[in-house]
Amino acid sequence: MSAALKRRAAEAALAHVEPGMRLGLGTGSTADEFVKLLGAARLDVLGVPTSERTADLARSLGIRLSTLDETPELDLTVDGADEIGPRLALVKGGGGALLREKIVAAASRRMVVIADASKVVDELGAFPLPIEVVPFGLEATRRAIRARAAALGLDGPLDTRRAPGGGLYVTDGGHYIVDASFRRIPDPEALARSLSEIPGVVEHGLFLGLASAAVVARDDGVVTLTP
Repeated sequence: MSAALKRRAAEAALAHVEPGMRLGLGTGSTADEFVKLLGAARLDVLGVPTSERTADLARSLGIRLSTLDETPELDLTVDGADEIGPRLALVKGGGGALLREKIVAAASRRMVVIADASKVVDELGAFPLPIEVVPFGLEATRRAIRARAAALGLDGPLDTRRAPGGGLYVTDGGHYIVDASFRRIPDPEALARSLSEIPGVVEHGLFLGLASAAVVARDDGVVTLTP
């Protein structure tokens, strides 16, 4: 996604923001563009960031911040996505913040996704599905994920995410991420239910029934998709 398209999608999403709102602030390069525009607009809003990275950026721009403990009900969350499928089913978590992103989205009255047209797909799965897991029993959890996936007719590499320095990637919550390259996920609801039943799985990157709209930037303009 080019920087220009990211900014165009972020600009369109900013139109959904009104003074006084309590906003969930997403994580990732596209969400960063929205946070930057929000800071430049100097709107009187209260933000709840989905990662330490987003918190640092928002704070540097003078955006007032809160936590979900202090502000448990939000008006709107604006965030990016790695894939947008039918009925606005999403794959998220490429930026490593899927757990906090899902908690914040679920606490919001509305969630608006910002992306470019390349993220819109007929079927989820080409982007590896991030699955956040506890460090204890990692291999047992990986085996359980593989078995559950196989029962649904899914297979593919399960790669434990690495950090840029070479060690294992650790989320803000102190967990690991397993990236599952299933290639296609014909029944996201069934997979979501199955993954949630595995004790070592903290959360998965299937965001189902959470997005109210998707603002998609294309070379010829911006379109808004709804479920």
